[in-house]
Amino acid sequence: MWIDSHAHLDMPEFEDDRDVVVERARQKKVQSIVTVGVDVKSSSDAVELANTIPGVYAAVGMHPHEANQFSKQVLEDIALLSENKKVVAWGEIGLDFFKYYAPRDAQVRAFEAQLHQALDLGLPVIIHDRDAHQDMIRILRKFGKRERFGVVHCFSGDMALADELFALGFFVSIPGTVTYKKASLVREVASKAPLEKILIETDAPFLAPVPFRGKRNEPAFVAVTGRQIAKLRRMPEDKFAEATTNNAKYLFGI
Repeated sequence: MWIDSHAHLDMPEFEDDRDVVVERARQKKVQSIVTVGVDVKSSSDAVELANTIPGVYAAVGMHPHEANQFSKQVLEDIALLSENKKVVAWGEIGLDFFKYYAPRDAQVRAFEAQLHQALDLGLPVIIHDRDAHQDMIRILRKFGKRERFGVVHCFSGDMALADELFALGFFVSIPGTVTYKKASLVREVASKAPLEKILIETDAPFLAPVPFRGKRNEPAFVAVTGRQIAKLRRMPEDKFAEATTNNAKYLFGI
């Protein structure tokens, strides 16, 4: 059995066939899906889906692309959503210095404020980190080591960065990019990271694995990613599935 630790089931790409998508995932032995918010509206939608669909859980937070909209009121609104019993994490939050949809200082403020809030509430965090590795780890170091700090989703760093994150209490989550020809760093981490520190994800509807690359991604495809990583690690697929599922259950308390 698999767990898709990061998807966006609220997005319009799933509007017409969401129930079919979830059923297809179940047929591929995906027992749980964490659907992740990126702002107040999508976080609210994620909670609603989690309360409606068995096996679906929610994460709530504000994505760095939306950091210009971040405010005290936003923080309070998301904190209120986090009280729902199906909310298992605060995210996705973090830094994205690839396209700068929001200024760097606004992203840092939103990131740090949400980290404080999540830790105060005892929730693990789901971190978005794109072209911001050193700034991210510098901020996280300020908070010190935690038992279940969170996960860096769609991990794109090297083993040195992964090791720093592990020391702080983080997991890394490997997406379908591990199947891409040029993703050598991702494959290295997927093959060398301690088994007890790995989650897997789709980031659906984005980043579909080969042979579905370029198409809409969906939670059923997490099995494709998991199968590829099991091969890289030269271990039985069922053992890898069991380990990553247990890791996700531990982190998210599900």
